[in-house]
Amino acid sequence: MKTLRVALAQINPTVGDIKGNTGKIIDYIERSKTLCADIVAFPELSITGYPPEDLLLKPGFIRDNVKALKEIQKHTQGITAIIGFVDMKEDIYNAAAVFYNYNLCDVYHKLYLPNYGVFDEIRYFKQGNGLPIYEVAGCKVGVSICEDIWYPEGPPYTQALHGAEVIININASPYGLNKFKMKEAMLKTRAFDCRSFVAYLNMTGGQDELVFDGRSLIISPKGEILTTGAAFSEELIVADLDIESVFHLRLQDPRNRQKTTHSSNNFEIRHVFISDAATTSKPALSNSQKLPMDTEEAAEVYSALVMGTRDYVQKNGFRSVVIGLSGGIDSSLVAAIAVDALGKENVRGIFMPSMFTSEESRTDVYDLARRLDIAVDEIPIENIFNSYLNSLSGFFKDKPRDITEENLQARVRGNLLMAFSNKFGSMVLTTGNKSEMSVGYATLYGDMAGGFAVIKDVPKVMVYRLCNWRNRDTAVIPESVLTKAPTAELRENQKDTDSLPPYEMLDPIIEAYIENDMSFEEMTALRLDASSIKRAVSLIDRSEYKRRQSPPGVKITGRAFGKDRRFPITNGYRGV
Repeated sequence: MKTLRVALAQINPTVGDIKGNTGKIIDYIERSKTLCADIVAFPELSITGYPPEDLLLKPGFIRDNVKALKEIQKHTQGITAIIGFVDMKEDIYNAAAVFYNYNLCDVYHKLYLPNYGVFDEIRYFKQGNGLPIYEVAGCKVGVSICEDIWYPEGPPYTQALHGAEVIININASPYGLNKFKMKEAMLKTRAFDCRSFVAYLNMTGGQDELVFDGRSLIISPKGEILTTGAAFSEELIVADLDIESVFHLRLQDPRNRQKTTHSSNNFEIRHVFISDAATTSKPALSNSQKLPMDTEEAAEVYSALVMGTRDYVQKNGFRSVVIGLSGGIDSSLVAAIAVDALGKENVRGIFMPSMFTSEESRTDVYDLARRLDIAVDEIPIENIFNSYLNSLSGFFKDKPRDITEENLQARVRGNLLMAFSNKFGSMVLTTGNKSEMSVGYATLYGDMAGGFAVIKDVPKVMVYRLCNWRNRDTAVIPESVLTKAPTAELRENQKDTDSLPPYEMLDPIIEAYIENDMSFEEMTALRLDASSIKRAVSLIDRSEYKRRQSPPGVKITGRAFGKDRRFPITNGYRGV
């Protein structure tokens, strides 16, 4: 039986850390050799990390990434290695280098450059035009990069028509809610249509707002999943592919016989010989097959938030975080995520009660801290707040109290948290959710002050789901936090519903308007309340200036603020 042993290195690189990424790549090459892999693949732009953004405008950065490639080349004896990097010719390309026995055998340039959502590759890269088929260990292998595989008759399909038995697709594909199911269905279809094995390798790790979920896949020519990589963690996935099965399946499938061997999309086909089939047998793999498991939505979102928080804090040189604890559900969830991401010893809570803080909130803060086993410090803000009011009394004497005084309390708290950050070198994690950020229910330089907004892209209703999921095994979030009415406690008897529609009503409006760009008529057709729609949309449109000044946060939805949704601040259009 003709087999190809494929290793997929699902690694977590750091953008710009060329030396660290190179060391990791070399380590995984050596590990693959010990497992007698014929070929090992690494993610898209694994040397530079993804996305490198405007680092790509620095010629020195490009040159350093090419130098790193030459260092990796020294470790390719006896194995074919596919490395994602930035190639520099007359322009720069999103590329994959193919090495074998210390030789650079070929370089593939990505053909389809995504330019939507969080992607802007046309800003940086030139499109390739060549399409290689490599003969590796006596097997025909097609290599492609990320977006290339999303098109039904794109590069992988053309490679299969020209004999490729295995398609290796290297990726930096960010996590999105329910995206994996769509991706899995697409890859199964691609493998079945190509009648080829598809080895889909995805990066893992967090990079600013983006999280890469890994979950690499190897799919048979029948469209069946053979093995999967772990979610949100590094792993080396190794599998033996029965190449002879491809020939047998193609004999029984007449579809491709009706296709011309010359694709209509003008790809320049090239065949590159790399190595003959091995003459000695390999030892059997000891690891068992890992088949896919259904992942509960709350579980995968929580895992994405943990990874995004851990990598943002640690990759930016911080070891610890500080969080303003209010006794509310948002700060409780952020504290739980921080503990899971960084360890309880690296999380510090600050409780800053005012004259409006209830005894219930105090109890919930200390109960949460006890359950999470984190330190919590208490700093009452009433005296500081009164000092502000005294300083402003001459200017405000004829004015009634309003949101100004509410915001002053939030800004006192923001200043205290930033003081702890400066003095102890801890990053401040803010606690606002997507529902609040959408409608501007937050205070600039107050509760928005900080380094990372963990749940910035998590709607309020999902916040409750995540807390309930986290409490399934160990109840770290007090039950009273889950059941009491949301309140900012900035005035007497305040409730969020004083200013906003109930979150059960608001979140579907936000999803319809922000995620799906629905008109007023389309939203009312969904039986959403007309007056609430008008109120919410007005608040969303007026709050863009606030969102621009908020910290980055983990992207989990299809349309996150920042990289995804880019609206002008100065904007005279008020249509829905």
